Amino acid sequence: MIAEGPDWRVIAKPAGWHTLGEPGESGPTLESWLRAAYPEHAAVPEAGIAHRLDHGTSGCVVAGRTAAAHERLRGSVGSSGGARKTYLALVRSGLAEEGSFRLYFSSRHKGSRKVTVRREGTGPECGRCRWHVRTRAVDGTHDLVEVEVVGRGRRHQVRAGLASLGHPLKGDPLYGGPPSHDAMPALHAWRVEIEGTTVECPPDARFA
Repeated sequence: MIAEGPDWRVIAKPAGWHTLGEPGESGPTLESWLRAAYPEHAAVPEAGIAHRLDHGTSGCVVAGRTAAAHERLRGSVGSSGGARKTYLALVRSGLAEEGSFRLYFSSRHKGSRKVTVRREGTGPECGRCRWHVRTRAVDGTHDLVEVEVVGRGRRHQVRAGLASLGHPLKGDPLYGGPPSHDAMPALHAWRVEIEGTTVECPPDARFA
C-alpha cells in the first residue's frame, strides 16, 4: 500500500500481476493479495478494486474499503472531475514534445488480444490522452513520456493510441514495439489524483 483515505486505499501493483481473479499458473493477483493483507476488503466485491491495469502494467490501483466506496470510486476513477490518472511510458523516439489524441477503440474479433484504433467512432469508444516528453532517448531509442488519460479510459488506450501515432511502447510487440526480456510493455501508472489527494508510485527498474 502507498496511501489511504477514510474509505479507500491506493495499492502499488507490480508488473506481471493480474489485477483481478485468483492466483493461477499465470501468476499472482492484486485482488487476492489485497484480501489477504487487509481483511476488510474480503467482504467487498473484487476486493474493492475500482479499475484495472494490464498484466504488464505496474503502478497505482485504487480500491474502496467498503462496498459503498467501491461503487463510488468505480464511477469516479477516470471520469470528468473524478480521479485523474497519469502514466509513464517508454515510447519509440521522436514523439512531439507535447500533444494529445482523441481516438476510438474497439475490440477485434473474439479471441484477439488487440484493440482496433480509428479516427472516428461512437461516444462509448472514445479515448483521450494528453502527453509531454520528459526525457529524450532514455536508452538511445525510446523517450520517457508522461501521459494523462482524460476522462474514462479504454482498454489498451495508451498502448494502442501511441502506437497508432507511430510510437509504440518498448516491450510491446503486440502493437509494433520491440520485444523486451520480460515481455512486458514499459507502462507505469505513476500518479492518481483522488478526492483531493495526489498519490505517486515510484516506477520500477524498467524506467531506470
